[in-house]
Parts: sequence; structure tokens; C-alpha cells
Amino acid sequence: MATSRDFSIRPLERKYLPKELRISSWDDVRPWFEELEGRPLPDMAALERWLADRSELAFVLEEELAWRYIRMNCHTDRKDYAEAFNAFVKEIEPQVETFSDRLDSRLVDHPLADELAAREDYEVMMRVVRNRKQLFREENVPIKAELQVLEQEYGRIVSQMTITHEGRELTLQQAANLLREPDRAVREEAFRKIRARRYDDADRLDDLYDRLIEKRQQIARNAGYENYRDYRFAELGRFDYTVDDCLTFHTSVRQTVMPLVEELHRRRARQMGLERLRPWDTEHDPLGRPPLKPFSTAAELVDKAARGFDRIDPAFGRLLRTMQEKGYLDLESRKNKAPGGFNYPLYESNLPFIFMNATGNLRDVETLFHEGGHAIHSWLSSHIHIIEHKELPSEVAELASMSMELISMGTWDLFFPDGEELQRARTEQLEGIVKVLPWIAAVDKFQHWVYTHPGHSRRERADTWTAIMEEFSSPMVDWSGFEHYRATGWQAQLHIFEVPFYYIEYGIAQLGALAVWKNYRDDPPAALDAYRRALALGYSRPVPAIYGTAGIRFDFSEGYVRELMQMVAGELGL
Repeated sequence: MATSRDFSIRPLERKYLPKELRISSWDDVRPWFEELEGRPLPDMAALERWLADRSELAFVLEEELAWRYIRMNCHTDRKDYAEAFNAFVKEIEPQVETFSDRLDSRLVDHPLADELAAREDYEVMMRVVRNRKQLFREENVPIKAELQVLEQEYGRIVSQMTITHEGRELTLQQAANLLREPDRAVREEAFRKIRARRYDDADRLDDLYDRLIEKRQQIARNAGYENYRDYRFAELGRFDYTVDDCLTFHTSVRQTVMPLVEELHRRRARQMGLERLRPWDTEHDPLGRPPLKPFSTAAELVDKAARGFDRIDPAFGRLLRTMQEKGYLDLESRKNKAPGGFNYPLYESNLPFIFMNATGNLRDVETLFHEGGHAIHSWLSSHIHIIEHKELPSEVAELASMSMELISMGTWDLFFPDGEELQRARTEQLEGIVKVLPWIAAVDKFQHWVYTHPGHSRRERADTWTAIMEEFSSPMVDWSGFEHYRATGWQAQLHIFEVPFYYIEYGIAQLGALAVWKNYRDDPPAALDAYRRALALGYSRPVPAIYGTAGIRFDFSEGYVRELMQMVAGELGL
């Protein structure tokens, strides 16, 4: 396991594949799949060697796909990058998936499979492989390849959205900064332009979503499921919680978080001297102070973040600097760059890549520490040699990143040397947590409805989203005159298009992160040690066990959520 005392980046040493192997077509890797399929496996030692070799092949393939995805997102105007990615998912990945199913059969049917599954170090792996084998259908392979290409259409559409403000063309990420301006007229103008630009493509995005739903539902039916929601739960490997648990999460948020949201909006309205807020009144400083400007350039952002990581653990700072030195950061927003942000683990380089759209605001600071938490997770689990233990469920992956956001608040004086600004930043971070939990619940509840109501119309979809937003929004915010924008608000959420149902994990992990932060405030060394040990497990243990190692509970019951919200309310003076 990587430790603070032994910081290093150790790329994967190929022991099975030739070092000179480069992947341009299926034929480049076919011989290795065929060798794995035909290799004798007479005993446990041979089986474990086979698992390691199979994982090495997967690591190399995953990194090839990763770089094609990264380049395509960094440069959406480069047709050659899009073509390279599409070629992989259309021509290579379907062959890999079909052959991998044959290898899964070898494993689950092996006489030693049950003995392997009974071992703690292989229990989760066998659970994952057996589930994958059960879900596999040959007829779904080409549909999934089509889906991967179709899902990228969302990023292409959104990356081309810009507005003009004072003669300057701005990406929507850049334009969002105007919603933090103290001048109310500027905020309203920006809101109208951003929403109008999104609405211009509302029909295109509805068309895209209709096609995605159709293909996803077909995949579910092919696998014997009544709907894609139930199939997707199985595909995501949600072994440790159920659909009903997600509904419990929705209820817990509505009952315990929404009262805090309401109080925050009431306090904001009082500070602004308003009876009710408008949609452009929710992001800026309510006392009229200018937006926080934590940095001016990406280089400054990295420098300050690295020094912040140094304070938490010097190894974390060295990791970020190493990524910068090797060109594994692309941080600034620009035209023809896909929206959003991500940390992409690279299993052969053993050094992750961070992608984001920084524009100089507080959210960028939060995002870099968030993605930095993912990067730390990749580094701490880099010793793991089984692919199924490296591919993290989001409930675990997001625990690492969201916990780091909160832990890092103790270092934000690097960005905000002025005490008043520092307090503002911390308050905005905690208020953001309170506000995002209802949004997460709404996005998740919406998708439950979408995939359990086949044949619904666009009007029904819009009406359902509006009703859900009424449930998870404060009546203190007046949307009159903009109901049509609100009804298509779900289209701003990338996950709905590209990674369906992958969103509630943020809420689950946010609760876990609050618990980690509570422990960290009480005893920083002990909490940080538990955090490191949990991350070093990768996915080699069930999710509740990983949370337990981190010193917290895997729990989203109303009582537990209320306890955490009371802590946050105290910090916010509510």
C-alpha cells in the first residue's frame, strides 16, 4: 500500500503482455484473450496467476480507452479524436466484452470457484464476476456500443453552447459566474441568456434522451428485466442497498434537509430585503459583496491546492505536483471542451488525469480538491492487481472525493487570506451541501419515474420533473414566467444522459463525507488514518465494510441524516 512515508508513482510493470504492444485494433489483443481462454488451470496457484494476467490485459485496455476519452473531451472540435474513441467502442470493445464473457464463464464454472469466493480477498471479485456473467447477453453488445457513442452526443451539444455578454463570447460555465455578481440586473440578464440558450436545444436533447431511453429499455428486456431501472441497479453492482433504500433517501432528504433549505432561503431574502427570491437571486452573496476570487490562473489554482494538500498530508501535495509536471491536468474552461469535470484513473500509468472547467470561482477550488480526492484514492489503491478491485463503486469513489472537499476547508486560507472571505467560502461550501442533496434526490427520483413509465410523452416527462421540483424546492424562490425553463431543467444534468442512475451515489457519499469530517474535526490524525486505510482497500471489501474502515456508517435513514444535518445547521448558525 502507498504511504506518506513512501511516496512514489510506480507504473504497471507488464509481466504478461509484451512491453511494445500497442492497441490499434482487436487483432492486436485477440491472441491474449485466446491464450487466457485456452490456458490449463489445474490448481489455485494457476488460477490466481490467470486472474492477475487477465487483469493486466484489462488494465492496458482500460488505459487505451481512457486516453481516447480524455483527448476527445479536451478537444471536442477534433474529429480524429472522436473517431479514435468511437472506433474503440464500436470495433474493439464489443469483441472484448464478448470474449470477456467467455473468460467469466471459465472462472464461475471452475471447480475452485466456490473456494475462491469464500476467501476474503476474492469475495467481492467473485460477486462482481458472477453478477456480470448473469447480466451478459450477446444481443446487447452492439446496442451498448451504439449507446456509448450516442451518450457522447450530449457533451458535443452542450460544449457548443455559448452566450454573448458585453461583446464577449462565453461558455455556459464562464457565464455562470455572472450569476454571482452583486448587480441584480447583471444576474437576471445572465440567467435569461443562459436559460434561453439551453432552451434553444431543448428539443434536440429531448430527441437524444428518447433514443437513449429506447435503447436502454431494450437492453433491460433482453436481459430479462421488466425495466431499465431494475437492470441498471444490477449492472451498477448495488449489492449493498436496494431501490427501497433509494426511496428512503428521497424521504430522508425531504424531511430533514428541505427545512434547512427553506431557512437558508428565508435568511437570504431577509438579508436582501426581499419578500421572495427570483431564480437569479440564489447564487450570489446576499450582502452584495463581489464574488470570491480565489485565483486568477490554473497555475495559481494548482499551486495553492498543492500547498493545501501538503498541510493535510505532504504525499498528497506531491501527487498533485507530479500530475502537473507530467501533463495530467486540464483545468481551464474553453470553447470546444466538454462540460463537467472528472478524475480518470489510468491503470497502467498508475497516475490519474484530472479534467475540469475552471473559471476562477470557489466552485473550482472545491472541484480540484474533489477530483484530487479521487486522485489520492487511485494512488492509495495502486498496489491492487485485480481489475474488479480497482473499478470502484461510486459510493466508495465519491466518499474519497467529497470527504477531501470538507477536510480541505481547513487549508482555504491559502485562497482567502482575509478572514471574512474565508468564512464566506466555508459558509458557501456548507450551504452548497445542503442545497445539492435535494437536487440529487430530485434527479434520482426523476430517473426512477422515467424508466418505470414506458411510453411516456415529453409533456408527461416535463410535468413529472416540475412536480418533483416542487417537492424538492423552496417556495421562497419564485419561478413565475420561467416555468418552461424549469420544466426542462433536468437537461442540465449530464449524468441523466451519459451515466444513468449514477447520481444518488453523490448523496450517499456526501452523508459519509460529513461523518468523516465530523471525525476529522474531533481527531484529525485518527480520522485521516482511517480515511487512508479505507481508500487503500479499493473495492476489495463490501461497501459497508469500507465505510466502517473509514470510521463511519453506511446509512441514509431519516434519523441518521437528521443527526448530520443538525451538525451542519450548527455550523451555519441556523
